Amino acid sequence: MLTCKPYDDVAWAISTQIWEDWPELLRTDGDIYNDIGVILSEEFSDLEWTLFEYLSTGGFNTCFKMEFTNNCGAVIRFPLPGAVMFPEEKVRNEATIVQYVLEKTSNKIPIPVPSIVRWVETKESPSDLGPFIIMDYIHHMGSMGDLLEMPGRQRGQPPVLNPDLKPARLEALYGELAKIILSLSTLSLNRIGSLAKNDDSTWEVLHRPLSYSMNEIVQLGTLPRSKLPTTTYEKASSYFEFLAELHLLHLRSQRNEADILADVDAEVLADDFRRKFVARFLFRKLVRDQEQRKQWIFHDDGPFPVWCDDFRPENVLVDETECIAGVVDWEFTYTAPVEFSHAPPWWLLLKKPEDWPRGLDNWCVEYEKALQTFLVAMRKCEDEAIQKKLLVEGQRLSSRMRDSWKSGDFWIMYAARNNFAFDAIYWKKIDQRFFGPTTYEDDNICDIWRKRLHLLEPGEKNLMEEYVNLKLKDRNTWRLVWDPDEYTVGWIKRLKIMKEEREEREEREEREERKEKRLKEKQM
Repeated sequence: MLTCKPYDDVAWAISTQIWEDWPELLRTDGDIYNDIGVILSEEFSDLEWTLFEYLSTGGFNTCFKMEFTNNCGAVIRFPLPGAVMFPEEKVRNEATIVQYVLEKTSNKIPIPVPSIVRWVETKESPSDLGPFIIMDYIHHMGSMGDLLEMPGRQRGQPPVLNPDLKPARLEALYGELAKIILSLSTLSLNRIGSLAKNDDSTWEVLHRPLSYSMNEIVQLGTLPRSKLPTTTYEKASSYFEFLAELHLLHLRSQRNEADILADVDAEVLADDFRRKFVARFLFRKLVRDQEQRKQWIFHDDGPFPVWCDDFRPENVLVDETECIAGVVDWEFTYTAPVEFSHAPPWWLLLKKPEDWPRGLDNWCVEYEKALQTFLVAMRKCEDEAIQKKLLVEGQRLSSRMRDSWKSGDFWIMYAARNNFAFDAIYWKKIDQRFFGPTTYEDDNICDIWRKRLHLLEPGEKNLMEEYVNLKLKDRNTWRLVWDPDEYTVGWIKRLKIMKEEREEREEREEREERKEKRLKEKQM
């Protein structure tokens, strides 16, 4: 099978460079560093601060911390330009959902989240720093990911589940995570999208759902920002249909195929494109077909529970007793189809199925072992919550998660949400369930699409050939068409100017040193 790079190389390089340079600028530029400290100290003007320092840079935020004499602390979080393609929206969504979770779980299964002190849009931001959130600092010893992962991981390497964890300990750690998943599933509204709080203190879904994958395909898949939704959804089927369309738009827009070596035969490349387009047309077909849809959408009209795309063990902070101290990183959280919550979490092995070095089938074998432990832990959490009257019998997730995995619904949810993983999943885990069995070996799985061509509509076949011809024509000639936000564009310009100024200063200092050295040599 011909394989293409998952991300656009040029977009990846630009994003990575900003990810490295921007936090360094905030840490080392005296004026910017002081401005950030002033923002925090003024926000807590009634407290005396004892320490202000750079805290960390993750995948989407750079954080600074201030500590006070009362042993409390605060964090200011700035969205990373180049990684967050919708910074204003990201900050608003995160601040809003944290407030919602804090309010709505107080009398249910509690989820410890940091209290939001203030969040600021770019137009209100001092020193042109852009949008940010100020929140309480959660004291912690590490993350749940630290407790679950294999020890000795090098920086930059993805985590993997520690195979030496005792079953009882693994169950206990999974149990802490299960409580959060269970609690989120009990919070629901009547539309799919991002939340807002009304003037009368009621909550409503008023904004589009901004997902992890939507941000990612604009950042690294060269999809124009204008192709993303601008609306909320009242039915799960409508949202799934949009996700199916997004897969097609992504494939049409991404220029990663331009990175394929020039000696790859054009017809081989064309068939690879056709295979990908056929998969996406068929996925859209099973979403649109009402009879097929009935097999995996059971709650089309909602209500729709809160769903966090980026919820995973690394974002769950733990204290000295290995209990949860707080849950952070809520930026890609929205109300979503019930079926998302009914699928078991992908992160039980910590590593995604498409990244598993021994292949998808082996991932499934290892995942099923971990899943059995997780479902036992979830069942115990449900029993405890029902006993405390925080949950009713019909709200259990454990049996629904077991069914989702057994039926294969898990893979539909995963493929729908993960654009860059779609091609690793569809043919092996979705196609034969809905369109009939076919025999293949791993080395010729790429030929299955030929047996499915008769299932496409005539218009789809014509459109596919049109797209394939365009891609072949543009092969190795495309230039990056990146669609960053104004925040990112502004920081790229500032970083360039500051880099030039630094280089000029360094050159001037070198000239002065050489001049001084020559003078000393003459005096000798």
